[in-house]
Amino acid sequence: MTDWNPALYRQYEDERTRPARDLLARVPLESAQRVYDLGCGPGNSTELLAARFPGAQVAGIDNSASMLAAARERLPQLRFEQADIADIDYWQPGKAPPDLIYANAALQWVPDHETLLPRLLDTLAPGGVLAVQMPDNRDEPTHRVMRELAREAPYAQAIGDASQLRTELLPLTGYYDLLARRAARIEVWRTIYQHPMAAPRAIVDWVRSTGLRPYVDPLAPDLRARYLAEYERRIALAYPARADGRLLLAFPRLFIVAVR
Repeated sequence: MTDWNPALYRQYEDERTRPARDLLARVPLESAQRVYDLGCGPGNSTELLAARFPGAQVAGIDNSASMLAAARERLPQLRFEQADIADIDYWQPGKAPPDLIYANAALQWVPDHETLLPRLLDTLAPGGVLAVQMPDNRDEPTHRVMRELAREAPYAQAIGDASQLRTELLPLTGYYDLLARRAARIEVWRTIYQHPMAAPRAIVDWVRSTGLRPYVDPLAPDLRARYLAEYERRIALAYPARADGRLLLAFPRLFIVAVR
C-alpha cells in the first residue's frame, strides 16, 4: 500500500478522536511513568495521553513515515518511532516495563490477536493497563460494499482476496476469555457511534483514509476512479438521507481495558 495521508485522515479528526477520549477515560491509572501509543497516527491520541499523564515518558509508535512526520510537527517534545507495533521486541527491547500500552484504532491492522494481546499485557509493569479500541465495522455497509465491489471485474485481479485485507476481530467474549485469566481486572464493551455526514462523498472520504486504502491502492488510476465512483453510488443507496438531509454513519467500535 502507499503511505497514509495525514491530511485526509485529519478531515474527521474530532470524530476519530472521540473514541480515543472514551477509551482513555476508562483507564484506571492515577499516574504513569512510561506510556506507549501504538499506531499513534498523526498524534491526536498521543496528545491526549501527554495531557493525562504530564510527567510520563510518552512514546508514539507507528509504521507510517508520513503519519510520524505529522505527529512530530504537532508534538515536537515527544518521542515518536517508526516500527511495526506487533514487533514488541523491537520497540520494547528489555526496557523498563510500561505502565500503559494504549492502542486506539490500530490493532485491527495487525494479525494473530490470540498471541499479540496476551504478549502486550505481559509486557506491562504490575498494575499496568492495556487499553485497546478497534473499529468493529466489517459488517457495516461501508465495508460490505468495499468487499462486494472488490470481487467484481475489472477490480478483482488487482485487489486479490478482499477478505484478507484486514484482520477479522474476535467476538467481544473472545477477547474477554483471551485475557481474563491473566488480567487482574478486565472490561470489554462495544459502542456504536452515529456520525452525521453531509453527503455520500463525505463517507467515501472518511473511509478512503483508512479501511478503503487496501482496495484502491493496488488499482491503476483509471480503475481507481471507476471503483470510487461506483463505490460512492452504492454508498448513496445504502445510507439514505435523514430528516435534516444528512446521512447517518453508524460506526461500531470494540473496547478492551485490562489491568495486569
